[in-house]
Amino acid sequence: MREEMRGGQRETVGKVLRYIRKYWVYLAMSILMAALTVTLTLYLPILTGRVIDLILDRGRVDFDGVFRILRVMGVVIAVTAAAQWIMNVCNNKLAYRIVQDVRNEAFRKIEILPLKYIDEHSYGEVVSRVIADADQFSDGLLMGFTQFFTGVITILGTLGFMLSVNVWITCVVVLITPLSFLVASFIAKKTYLMFREQSQTRGEQTALIEEMIGSQKVVQAFSHEDEALERFDGINGRLAECSLKAIFYSSITNPATRFVNNLVYAGVAVTGAVYAIRGGISVGQLSCFLTYANQYTKPFNEISGVVTELQNAIACAARIFALIEEEPQVPDRENALSLGEADGRVALEHVSFSYVPDRKLITDFNLSVLAGQRVAIVGPTGCGKTTVINLLMRFYDVQSGRICVDGADIREVTRGSLRANYGMVLQETWLKAGTIRENIAMGKPEASEEEIIEAAKLAHAHSFIKRMPKGYDTVIGEDGGSLSQGQKQLLCIARVMLCLPPMLILDEATSSIDTRTESRIQKAFATMMQGRTSFIVAHRLSTIREADVILVMKDGNVIEQGDHETLLQKGGFYANLYNSQFAPSSL
Repeated sequence: MREEMRGGQRETVGKVLRYIRKYWVYLAMSILMAALTVTLTLYLPILTGRVIDLILDRGRVDFDGVFRILRVMGVVIAVTAAAQWIMNVCNNKLAYRIVQDVRNEAFRKIEILPLKYIDEHSYGEVVSRVIADADQFSDGLLMGFTQFFTGVITILGTLGFMLSVNVWITCVVVLITPLSFLVASFIAKKTYLMFREQSQTRGEQTALIEEMIGSQKVVQAFSHEDEALERFDGINGRLAECSLKAIFYSSITNPATRFVNNLVYAGVAVTGAVYAIRGGISVGQLSCFLTYANQYTKPFNEISGVVTELQNAIACAARIFALIEEEPQVPDRENALSLGEADGRVALEHVSFSYVPDRKLITDFNLSVLAGQRVAIVGPTGCGKTTVINLLMRFYDVQSGRICVDGADIREVTRGSLRANYGMVLQETWLKAGTIRENIAMGKPEASEEEIIEAAKLAHAHSFIKRMPKGYDTVIGEDGGSLSQGQKQLLCIARVMLCLPPMLILDEATSSIDTRTESRIQKAFATMMQGRTSFIVAHRLSTIREADVILVMKDGNVIEQGDHETLLQKGGFYANLYNSQFAPSSL
């Protein structure tokens, strides 16, 4: 387990370094300014010691020499402040540019991840990686760049200056130093696993909060508040426990390193005092040495704190990199064709597909659709209706067989050109934050005002849009804001009405619309579907009577096929399904 942890840490650090390489100029400038800052800071005690040595006795002070040194000290302090400011600017740019690149890459990966990944992971957990983990990563990087380089250079520089003053006292300092490394190593091993567990638990918590907020109406409707609180308390308790452990071990850093610091300081003071009494060093040099001892030990305290922060940052970075390195959807083939505007001929040949390998869903599915035909897909819940739509749009690839559009296997054409030939209205509406105009024109940004209004009229959305505060310029929030479910559905329909691609997919497209508006929408759909290949998924069988072909599915297979009248005359599964919806209820 420990070897696996070390290997994972090294691998993550290597990935971080690859991102840092792009901004090597900022890194080099930061190190250069850190070296200059430390050198000048360490030069100040020497100047201070010289000033002390110029104060020989009462009334015996070399004021000219003192003022000359004070002027030099003023210049040194000013240059040190400027160098430190430049170093901090470089560190900020370096840390936030790296995190910006990581976030961009993570978001780009989300855009090309297969739907299988999105279906298998909660939205909140994915959001936590891109937002919370990235924030923790940036905080750790910033602290590392700000304090780590300065601390290391301070330690090395201080040793150099102390060696130039007195070798033996410096040896006392060096002999006690390994204690600080042992403390830092112990804390680093303990904190990495705890910070990793903290990051994972935080992701669980974010996922639960996102789930509960999005489903609050259902939670309250079923009086599920107590169960939700119990789940949250459980996760929150685990988060508190692992956070407390991580903080406990990281909090050991300060007192432990301060103990080592005091040992070093005491060793220097005693040894230096003996040398000063024997005349080996002056009082000014002893003062200089004590200052160096304090400056030498201080970075160990800071570096130990940085190490614990870096452990947290590395744990968070590992989760982000795990997302970035997820297997993307199968890319378009190198010589993939652009479909152009399709005629609308669709064929499914011996198609088999299942979401879970050991649970069959669609097996040896065959279907031939002529251009302009209306195909309705009906059947009980879970029979594979929406799965067929996912395969037609190539949200999932078939596992055997093939799907062809205009005679071309859809795996041989680009996804973009394939999906541009479909207009899709789903039962679940999706609207982005923006104006109503922007939402309708999403598929055709260059559309004119007249085209947008005409599409809204065809979708019977124009009347309620005009009643909005700013009409088509009304800004709606994410997922439609305060609009009713039916109004959001009408805007989604208007969006497809504007594009009018050669093929349509209507998956329970009128499920959230009242009966009167639905009858109008059905007329609009009839006009829209004229001459276009259409796939209609519906539970309400009254909406598909006019379909050219009705596919009756059960357990992933087509068990009946034909038009409405033909299927009724057969008296099979479809007839039973239809009669169950329209037979008069007995009182």
